[in-house]
Order: sequence, then structure tokens, then C-alpha cells
Amino acid sequence: MAAYLLVLVAVFTRVLPHAGWWNFTAVTGGLLYFGARRPWREMLVPLAALIATDCYLTIFVYHYSFRWQGYAITWMWYLAAMALGSILLRNRATFARGAAGALLGPTSFFLVSNYGVWASGFNGYPHTLAGLGVCYLAGVPFYRNDLVATSIVLGVALGAPALVRRLGLHRPSAVLAEK
Repeated sequence: MAAYLLVLVAVFTRVLPHAGWWNFTAVTGGLLYFGARRPWREMLVPLAALIATDCYLTIFVYHYSFRWQGYAITWMWYLAAMALGSILLRNRATFARGAAGALLGPTSFFLVSNYGVWASGFNGYPHTLAGLGVCYLAGVPFYRNDLVATSIVLGVALGAPALVRRLGLHRPSAVLAEK
């Protein structure tokens, strides 16, 4: 259930207006966590929710015409992020594995999405090595924000249950014995 709730949080953090430079979204952390906690057959649910969010934002918020070809690479990344969460965190969610996910998730999105923006020609970056460099440079603030947001989301989603287990608060008998 927590994985589905985190996907809802991810959708809401995309749809709600963002204040200033923060631009916090729970998408990467939510997808990594979903991949870690839910079976493969359920991964179409967050994929569909995020595709619908992309359509909504493009058409109704940004007022652009929707071209699915411009999103295909992002949608493939959504699946890849859930696969990464499954590979890294399903059987053993250690601090090191969580930190690796918090680094690899945003880094892979930064590399894939900025390349896609550059290759599509939609934003006017010239198809040169310099144009690719400018495109990546323009994405650095978003990358920084995604690193921070993913670290926070995964830290809470993975860390809170671990802390509860470590403190022994997950056993009703331990809580009753203290009273």
C-alpha cells in the first residue's frame, strides 16, 4: 500500500505548482520504491499514472500540443527506474543500496532525458557536441533538485520502517511491555 501512496505523492508533486528553485518531485524516489516493493505485474499502474500526468501537464498546464514521441524515452526511463529499484532494493535494502539508488536514479534520468531533449530538437539546441553540452548544462539545476528530492523520499520511505524495526516499535508486545 505504501508504494501506491508514494506514487500518488509523486503525481501530486508534479501537478502542484512548485515554489522557486526547489522544484521538489517525488517521481524518482517513488518509482525506485515501487520497484523495490511491488511485483513486476503491477508496474503498469505507476507507468499509466505518470503517462497521464505527462499528458495533462503538456496539454492543460503548458499548453503545448502533445506528441507521444517526445515522451517515449521518459516513459522507458520510468520502467527502468522501477527495474533499478527492484534490482537494488527488493531483497536487501541497506543504506549503501539506498544511497546507490538515490544517486543512480536521478543520474540516469539526467543523462537520458537531456539527451532526449537535445536529440529531439524541440528546444532548439544545435545538433553539435557544443549543443549537447549546453543542453546538459541547462539541466544541472533540475538534476541537483532530483538528487535532493530522491534522497529525501528514499530516506524516509526506506529509513522510517528500518528505524521502527531497530527501535522495536513494530512489535505490539514490546510497546505493551513498556507501558
